[in-house]
Amino acid sequence: MARPAAEAVLPPDYAERVYAGVLGKVIGVYLGRPFENWRYERIMKELGEIRYYVHERLSRPLVVTDDDISGTFTFLRALPDYGNNPDITPQQIGQTWLNYIIEGRTTLWWGGLGNSTEHTAYLRLKRGIPAPQSGSIAQNGKVVAEQIGAQIFIDGWAMVAPGRPDLAADLARRAASVSHDGEAVHAAQLLAAMEAQAFVEQDLDALIDTGLSFIPNDSVIYRMISDIREWHRRERDWRRARALLEEHYGYDKYGGNCHVVPNHGVIILSLLYGGGDFHTSLAIANTCGWDTDCNSGNLGCLLGIRNGLAGIEDGPDWRGPVADRLYIPSADGGRAITDAVRESLYIVNTGRALVGLGPVAPKSGARFHFELPGSVQGFRPDDSPEARGVALVANVQGHSQEGTRSLKVSYHHLAAGRVGRVGTPTFIPPEAWDLKGYALIASPTLYSGQLLRARVAADPASSREVTCRLYLRVYGKDDQLELVPGPEAALSPGADHVFEWRIPDTGGAPIAEVGIEVQSQRRADGALYLDWLTWDGPPDVLFARPPGGGQAWLRAWVSGVDACTAGGGGEVYRLIHGEGTGLMIQGTREWTDYRVSATVTPHMVRSAGIGARVQGMRRYYALLLAPEGRLQLVKALDGIGVLAERTFDWRLGATYSLALEARGRDLRAFVDGELLLEATDGDRPLEGGAVAMICEEGRTAFGPVRVQPAAGSGG
Repeated sequence: MARPAAEAVLPPDYAERVYAGVLGKVIGVYLGRPFENWRYERIMKELGEIRYYVHERLSRPLVVTDDDISGTFTFLRALPDYGNNPDITPQQIGQTWLNYIIEGRTTLWWGGLGNSTEHTAYLRLKRGIPAPQSGSIAQNGKVVAEQIGAQIFIDGWAMVAPGRPDLAADLARRAASVSHDGEAVHAAQLLAAMEAQAFVEQDLDALIDTGLSFIPNDSVIYRMISDIREWHRRERDWRRARALLEEHYGYDKYGGNCHVVPNHGVIILSLLYGGGDFHTSLAIANTCGWDTDCNSGNLGCLLGIRNGLAGIEDGPDWRGPVADRLYIPSADGGRAITDAVRESLYIVNTGRALVGLGPVAPKSGARFHFELPGSVQGFRPDDSPEARGVALVANVQGHSQEGTRSLKVSYHHLAAGRVGRVGTPTFIPPEAWDLKGYALIASPTLYSGQLLRARVAADPASSREVTCRLYLRVYGKDDQLELVPGPEAALSPGADHVFEWRIPDTGGAPIAEVGIEVQSQRRADGALYLDWLTWDGPPDVLFARPPGGGQAWLRAWVSGVDACTAGGGGEVYRLIHGEGTGLMIQGTREWTDYRVSATVTPHMVRSAGIGARVQGMRRYYALLLAPEGRLQLVKALDGIGVLAERTFDWRLGATYSLALEARGRDLRAFVDGELLLEATDGDRPLEGGAVAMICEEGRTAFGPVRVQPAAGSGG
C-alpha cells in the first residue's frame, strides 16, 4: 500500500488526539470493568445510572489489568516488529500473538478451546494453523468466530491511520482475522474506520456512514445500525431504544459468552443518544450493561479522538484518579508498567513511520517528560504518615529548558524536618500485587547500574530554600517497601538542578518506585517543577535470592515456563517445562549492549541455556546446551536459526558457567570462561531486549544470573 504525503495525513494535533484516544480507552475500561457482564436491570437496581467510577462501591481497585487494554497495545507491536510495513499480513500479526502472549497467563481470557474465542485462536496458532485460518468460521464455527474480541482490540490500528479510514479498516480486518471472522470482523472494520475518520470529521452520522462503507450492506451489523438510527429518529429516550436493541438483537438471539452484535449495538446507540458527548455517551453505554468495559473502552477511544482532551475534561475528573497509569502484561515484561503518554507516543511514532516520518522524542527522549497537556505519567503524592508535605501534582506550562511543560509539585505548610514525596511505579505497586481476574505479570523498568538523570527547578515565588532529593523504593525484607535515598541539592527560589545518579546495588531487591523528595529546615510553602526524569544504559545487577525472604525477587521474572521455584545452595532457580521451549525473562527492550552469565545445571532436559536481547517468547538470541552434544548460538525470529555451533560433550547433572555477550551486531559465547562461539547477525538483528533462563522439555537449575555492561560498551 503506497504511503501518502505525510503533510496530507497527519493532523497538526496528532499526538494530543492520540493521547485523548488512549485516555478515553483506559477511562472507559476502568469505568466499566467493576460490573462487567451485568445486565441493565441489575445495574439500575444496585448502582443506578453510571455517571462516574463505582469501583470503591464494589470494593475493587480502579487501575487494573484487562484484556481490552493488554490486547489493544500488545498486538499493535506487530507493525514496528515487522518494519512498520502497511502491508503487514495476518500471519505476521499471528506471530506477534505467539511472541508476546504467555499461554494461560497474559493478555487473553483463558476460557478454554471452543469457549474463549481468543484462547481457541491461540491454540490454533500454536499448533501451526496460520492466520487467518486460525480465526475462521470454517475452523472454529460461526458462534465462536463472532464473539466480541476482534472489536475490543482494534483502537490502535485506527490511531496509526489518522484520516485514512480505508487503511484503518484494512489493518483492522487483517488483525481481526487472527482470531475472528464474519460479523466480528465487520464490527472491527467499521469501528476502526470511524476512529480513523474521527481525526478529521466531527459529524456523527458522517462517521457512521464512513464505517458502514467498509462492510457488506447485507450484514447483521449493517442492518442493526440502520435499525438503531431509525429508533433514534423516533424515540427520544435511550432507555426505550435499549429495550428495542435487546428485543431485536439481544444476547438471547446469539450464542456464546459475549457476542459482538449486541455489544456493537450498545456502542452505536450510546454514540447517537449521547450526541457525541464523552460523559453522556459513556454513562449510557455503561448503564446499558452487557460487556461494559469493552463497549465503554471502544466508545471512550472514539470520542477521545473526536473531542480531544477538552471533551474529556469538561465534566467530572476522569483523569485525576487514573493519573495516566496502565498495565500491559506480556512476555515483554519490562513494558508492563507503563503510562498513557508512553503508549500514545508509541502509537504516534508508528503512525509517523507509516507515512515515512521519523519518530518524535520529547526532551531528548526522556522517559518522563510531561509534554502532553495534563499528563502526570503515574506520579502521585506519597500519603504515608511520614511524608505528607506535598499537596498535589499538576501538569503546567513552562519551567522547562527543552520543552513547553513540566510537572508541578506543590507543598504547603511543610513543617521543619518533614518531607514530601511524589513517585511513580517502576514495578508492580503494592495495590496491584494481588489483582483479581487478570494478574499483573511484569519486570521492573529500572535496575542497579543504570544512570538516572532528572532536572528539577524551584518556583521563584517559593518562600525559602528547600532540599530536593531523588529516591527509590525497593521490595525489601518480606516484600515490604524500603526507601533508598539518592543525591540531594539545595534549591533556593528560582534555582534549578540536574541530578545524576548511578543506581546502587540493591542486593537483588526489585526497584518498585522512583521519585523526588522535598524537605525544609524551616516551615515552607512553594513548588518544585520536575522538567524531566529518565534513565539509560545497561544494568549492572546480580539476580539472586536477596536476604530477608519474600517473593518479589522471583516475581520480577516473567515466567514462560510451567514452573519456576527457588532452589537451595548454588541452585538459585529451578525451571521445569513440559512441552516446547520455556523462558524466564527479566529486563527491558532498552537494554542493548551487555553480557549475561549464569551457571546452568541440566538435570533432565532436551536443551538449556541463557538468552540475550529477549523480546518475547519467540524473539531472542540464546546460548544453548543443545541436543546431540552440541553447543549452539541461535536466533529466534519467526523460527529458530543457528548462527554458530560446535560439538560440546555436555552431561546431565554437570554444571557449566555460560556467558553471552551482545555488542552491536556481534555476539560472543563463553563456556567456563572460554570463548567458544562467535557470530555477526546481519539480517534483521535484534537491537535490544531482556535476558532469559531457557529450558526445553525437562528440568534445569540455574545459579545467580549476572547482567553487566559489555566490554567496551561504556556503560
